[in-house]
Amino acid sequence: MNAMAHLPGMTAEFDRRVLRNVPMSRHTSWHAGGPADLFFTPRDAGDLAAFLRQLPPGLPILWVGLGSNLLVRDGGVRGVVISTHGSLGTLDRLSATRIHAEAGVPCARIARQCVKWGLGPAEFFAGIPGTLGGALAMNAGAWGEETWRHVVEVEVLDRRGERHLRGPADFEIGYRRVRSPREEWFVAARLEFEHKPGVNEAAIRELLERRKQSQPIGEWSCGSVFVNPAGDHAARLIESAGLKGYRIGGASVSEKHANFIINHGAASAADIEALIEHVRRTVAETQHVGLQTEVRIVGEPR
Repeated sequence: MNAMAHLPGMTAEFDRRVLRNVPMSRHTSWHAGGPADLFFTPRDAGDLAAFLRQLPPGLPILWVGLGSNLLVRDGGVRGVVISTHGSLGTLDRLSATRIHAEAGVPCARIARQCVKWGLGPAEFFAGIPGTLGGALAMNAGAWGEETWRHVVEVEVLDRRGERHLRGPADFEIGYRRVRSPREEWFVAARLEFEHKPGVNEAAIRELLERRKQSQPIGEWSCGSVFVNPAGDHAARLIESAGLKGYRIGGASVSEKHANFIINHGAASAADIEALIEHVRRTVAETQHVGLQTEVRIVGEPR
């Protein structure tokens, strides 16, 4: 643990709001992971910008929404974790087909609201178990749709707390992958859809029911662990390798969907990471395919 008792250059008001030694198991859907040195939740985008301006140069920053695509190692996270969950939650309709959403808005809320507005295809957001910020960072998708197909413009903040507007051409965007040449973080986006008045809440419920039938919803997981290789499915490869139900410590490959790893209640991050590596290695040896992780793995081992 390397938490600073006081951040140099930070006002007392901000310093009081920074939490120390926060277990990241409370902030990830796997319910595993060691402590964050520092943990901060902004009140809004302006508050966030002011906080960034006061951080010491070079202090590592990790952004977390719902923690649904994140494995934090048992040794925890050095630097500061900034949580958008419960903040940056504005969602507005800008025009007949365009919306504005901040990074902390849950994707499921975007789906529901767009259905009410008669906009689509936005219902796929109901299949993304995270916030818009995370969806932007990894080009998350479901049911054949992807986040960045609908992005008109994003708002980002840099380390100095300065706001910039960027378009899709400013990023390298691929399947479950988004890269930026700059150290900036998503705080909001403008998304474009089409008039689709035929879609309603029942359509979303049907999609979610299909998801519930095929995925271990309600169990502690991160969603899909591995990216689907071109022309194939990671789950098929893992199942073909005989790994359904394979267990290390308190973690196992889901019997329901082989691209999910379940924490049965007492798994350490080390258990989960060891299982990820075992799956990757076994699939490479038996199926001759190299799987790439969709989940982001951060922090230090214990």
